[in-house]
Parts: sequence; C-alpha cells; structure tokens
Amino acid sequence: MLLSLKDIFVNDGMKSEYQYTLSLLDVDIDGIYPFKSPVSVNAVVKNKTGLVTLDVDAEYDYLRPCDRCFTDVDTHFKQHFSHRLVESLEGDYNDEYIETTDYKLDLSELVTTDILLSLPSKYLCKGDCQGLCHKCGHNLNLGDCECDKREIDPRLEALKELLD
Repeated sequence: MLLSLKDIFVNDGMKSEYQYTLSLLDVDIDGIYPFKSPVSVNAVVKNKTGLVTLDVDAEYDYLRPCDRCFTDVDTHFKQHFSHRLVESLEGDYNDEYIETTDYKLDLSELVTTDILLSLPSKYLCKGDCQGLCHKCGHNLNLGDCECDKREIDPRLEALKELLD
C-alpha cells in the first residue's frame, strides 16, 4: 500500500488512519511458509508540531515447528511498531528515521520488514523445550526414553573394551 503523505507533512495536527490486510502467505522462512492468515494492519500517521510519526498495529497467525522438538506451534501475534518519518535524510544514513522520498511511503514493505525482523531467530514451543533424543528421536517433552544415557568419551572407548 503506497501512502501519499504530503498533506500530513505540511499540516500540523493532521492525522490519517489506514486499515488493510497484507498477505505474507508466500513468504518462505527456512523452507517453511509459516503465515497462515493475512496480516491485519492498522496504521496511524500523524503530524504533531512538525514531528511526523507512524504507529502500526499488526495481527496475524503464525504456524511453525519448534526448532528443538519439531512439534507444530500455532501462535497468534499482536505487534506494535513505531517510526519517525522525515522528508529526506541529510548526511549519513540514520536508521532512527524513515525517509519518505517525494512524500511517498510503501507501507506494505515497511510492515513486512518490521514483522520479519521481529520474529525470533530460534522458534521454540516453550522456553524449556527438551528437544529430541539424539539416539532414538523420542520427544523428551513427553517423557524419558529407554536409551542408555551414559556418555563415554570416544578417547576412552578402548578402555571400555578391555573391561568387557
């Protein structure tokens, strides 16, 4: 969604609201398409004494397997993002401001970037997920498996053979 913001930049106290849905169903993250519903976006752009701000509320369903135990985890996210908008950046690049060249802003691109950057790098079903047994593949969150838990240092394997 391309926003034209000239009226907001030139008029103190002006405010505009936008509501739409953004489809991220075709976004591939690590070979998975985790967005199971379109993103509901509510955005407000306002000029308060010359400072133009953008506030975005995004809501969506996200389904992805846990990185440790591979159990599917269905999560409903509600996220808030805020940005300060400027007409142009002078000098060096500054990531605290969003430049709106010709008073135009691609809101869909910005919301997509915000959502993707806010996702965790490791996605877990719970903070203390035990994962899978490295020998038999049993989900350790469901209980212990029957595997021998003793670990023998490979350097001492020859001594074990002498004892057997």
